[in-house]
Amino acid sequence: MHKLPPSFYTRRTLTVAKDLLGKIFVRKIGKKILSGKIVEVEAYLHNDPACHAFRGMTERNKVMFNEGGYLYVYFTYGVHYCANIVTYKKGIGEAVLIRAVEPIEGIEVMKKSRYSDVSHREDVRDLYNLTNGPAKFAQAFGLEREQNGISLLGDEIFLLQGEQIPPSKIIATTRIGITAGKERKWRFYIRDNPWISKR
Repeated sequence: MHKLPPSFYTRRTLTVAKDLLGKIFVRKIGKKILSGKIVEVEAYLHNDPACHAFRGMTERNKVMFNEGGYLYVYFTYGVHYCANIVTYKKGIGEAVLIRAVEPIEGIEVMKKSRYSDVSHREDVRDLYNLTNGPAKFAQAFGLEREQNGISLLGDEIFLLQGEQIPPSKIIATTRIGITAGKERKWRFYIRDNPWISKR
């Protein structure tokens, strides 16, 4: 599989959001490789009141104003990290939140990051709970403040081509956990995938 080119990320954000479904998110930690298929995302555009960039650039959100192809990681509720793919043109401020992935490689490493209780690591049900939410995904892949601003064109964190999901298998619905702009159907997920955070 080929690494996604710069041109993939600099297209319109809603287009990129849907095309991210089926792509493979990869993180290298030393000799370990973590990977998972992206199965659920949410798009955030600059003129969207739910977008971090809606009121302009700040120290916290400045990574969003790069051209598409960077990782934007933020801390939320004083507890969790969430990871986004910066999209579109430089200076605009748009991104796609990764809400869920289907784990492929490095599952044992992910389990250790997610579950302090060893019994959870052996429970098949907890495999589906491993990465079925934005904070769970970030924790499983070890994405924190240090990964904010990393280029997805490098060798530490990147996306692979994966599969092209046909439009008939993509569900478009409203986003989760927001109060402004909640009527916009900018959450996209792969129909019937068991790792979806919420249907």
